[in-house]
Amino acid sequence: MTQTFWLTAAVLIVLALAFVVAPLFLHRSSRRAEMDLRNQNLLAYRSRMAELDREFDAGALDEESYQQLREELAGSMLDDVPDAERGVIVTPDRARGGKSAVVIAIACLAVIPAAAVFLYGQWGAMDDVEQFRAMQEMMAADGDRLGQMQELTTQLRERLEANPENTEGWAMLGRSYMRIEQYEDAAWAFERLAESIEDDENGKAVAWGLSAQAAFFLSEGDLNRGVSNAIEKARSLNPDEVNSLGLLGIHAFSQQNFEEAIRYWERIVSVAPNHPQIASIRQGIEQAYQRLGRQVPQEQPLEVSAAGVTVRVEIEEAFRGEIPDDTILFVLARRADVQGGPPLAVARLSAGQLPMEIRLDDRFNMSAGAKLSEAGEVRLQARLSRSGNARPQAGDWQGEVDQPVPVGEGENEPVTLVIDTQLVP
Repeated sequence: MTQTFWLTAAVLIVLALAFVVAPLFLHRSSRRAEMDLRNQNLLAYRSRMAELDREFDAGALDEESYQQLREELAGSMLDDVPDAERGVIVTPDRARGGKSAVVIAIACLAVIPAAAVFLYGQWGAMDDVEQFRAMQEMMAADGDRLGQMQELTTQLRERLEANPENTEGWAMLGRSYMRIEQYEDAAWAFERLAESIEDDENGKAVAWGLSAQAAFFLSEGDLNRGVSNAIEKARSLNPDEVNSLGLLGIHAFSQQNFEEAIRYWERIVSVAPNHPQIASIRQGIEQAYQRLGRQVPQEQPLEVSAAGVTVRVEIEEAFRGEIPDDTILFVLARRADVQGGPPLAVARLSAGQLPMEIRLDDRFNMSAGAKLSEAGEVRLQARLSRSGNARPQAGDWQGEVDQPVPVGEGENEPVTLVIDTQLVP
């Protein structure tokens, strides 16, 4: 229960009480003033009537004038005090009415707050309020880290512009821009990296491939002129540059040119069997064969690495009917001792394969320098992405394992992960 929520609720309850209680006393005051005015008019009528009686008895008025003045005075009294004959000046009922107002006011003061708290406990959404506040705090913390990252990136860029021969610095700058999703700047940084490399054609090709990848993300998957130019430069230096082959395969698959996608991706498997994303590439090949209605050629299975985690991914029954089978599924493992940051390992699957088991190990590593097998414990998460982007977006479905999972040797017992939440804006 948050203090801010209850303070706000108390203010609203006080306002509600004011709307109920105030009219009781204001109405009573106005009726009292009205009653006093009518009493004054009645007293004036009686005084004037007694004066007419005295004048008639003294012979100052004849019978006709006396009757006429009495009738006029009676008519005036009825106009000024229309309720006189209904007992306005009789006060015991009024007194009882005042006591009733006090009783009602006390009852409202007791019942309305109690009823509000009870009904909110039955129908309210305090858990949702607390979850929303927690999400806001997490977003604020992420925003602080993003601000720090942007500041450091700006400082690094200034130093590199003063010393452009630092190839490692340009590579780090490009990766940093990719991490904070400034893809245009990332593409520029990788271009500068390519320009700073002199005697290593393969390294230069990789730099152009990374620039193409950043431009591809910037264009949201469109193989535009900027992406194509970077790919051409990369492949002119190395026809088997894997980043370029991967992008060409993704584009071909999106255009339903599955034969060409298979050709590009199988080339990656051939020239880079230890690629960090080799498992995802193989899964893409398998999906392309399925779209063609053909069996995947049998190959020797990949060896399971020494350490990893086995995950059984399931989906909440309520979501099953609304998720297309070709929706992209990401299964991610992050270090348990680090808040946020990029995942250690990512497997790319599809919703049509659920429920399923998968072994996350070093085959799915995001980078060669951060291995899943070297982490003691990991946090597991799965996300069904409408857009096919690994970054969470409104409308995606996701689930996670609440507790850290130890990384173990061999085929350990699978951990069940249920996709049971849909992200909201």
